[in-house]
Amino acid sequence: MIIARSAADVHAAVEGPITFVPTMGALHDGHASLVRLAAQGTGPVVVSDFVNPTQFGPGEDFEAYPRDLDADAAIAEAAGADVLWAPSVEEIYPPGFATTVDPGPLAEELCGASRPGHFVGVATVVIRLFGLMQPVRAIFGRKDYQQLVLLQRVTRDLALGIDVVGAPTIREHDGLAMSSRNRYLSPEERALAAVVPNALRNVAASYANGERRPDALLDVPLDALELEYLTVRAADLSPYDPDRPAVVLIAGRIGGTRLIDNLELDPIAPASAGDALFAKESA
Repeated sequence: MIIARSAADVHAAVEGPITFVPTMGALHDGHASLVRLAAQGTGPVVVSDFVNPTQFGPGEDFEAYPRDLDADAAIAEAAGADVLWAPSVEEIYPPGFATTVDPGPLAEELCGASRPGHFVGVATVVIRLFGLMQPVRAIFGRKDYQQLVLLQRVTRDLALGIDVVGAPTIREHDGLAMSSRNRYLSPEERALAAVVPNALRNVAASYANGERRPDALLDVPLDALELEYLTVRAADLSPYDPDRPAVVLIAGRIGGTRLIDNLELDPIAPASAGDALFAKESA
């Protein structure tokens, strides 16, 4: 694997259709699973390592966000990446850059309601990265479910011809979704964070038992979590329909750390959702 500092260096190093894994660094086993999925294809795998300043709001953790390029490179290489691309802010946002990508009304709901402008920043940087890399396929984790749905929609609406793939969420032993921000949790807070997957597991159990009423599904213990939202939507994030595949989404804080998670619910196989919280990544 090589570390490239510019898009030109990436394209000079690889041939064939690129599969792209955009990240903000601070890589962990969840990111590694995305790279391994990408490496199952036939072309080169490019992983970006770029902490995007435009998706952090006032008071958020841009300056404190963890950065360790050497550690990221080791994880990316072991997972099968061909290139780790670590561009500068100036390459992504050169002087005079003035364009933004508005992903539509859904960007103002759920996480967007408490993080104004966040998804505009996400959509803008991802489309910019797509333009520089010209991939045929891009891999994103399903943990950031709203982000995935929005990026699939933007890519489709703009006819970019890129296959945006959602990869399974990778979890810790107690079901907590892997996240770069988990490292902010103290040992005491980490124990309390189990409330998030436990809430999803309780929803899944009610769903498997035939419950379909939203209020009843979402009546779960949330002690220790400063709840931002807990809701159930259709899988495309339109309003919930009990006869269609759905997703339950949760966001909240443990101490100063914001956690998000989700669990997809299938009316055809309702018992499978809870199992997913503790499923190990397949080899």
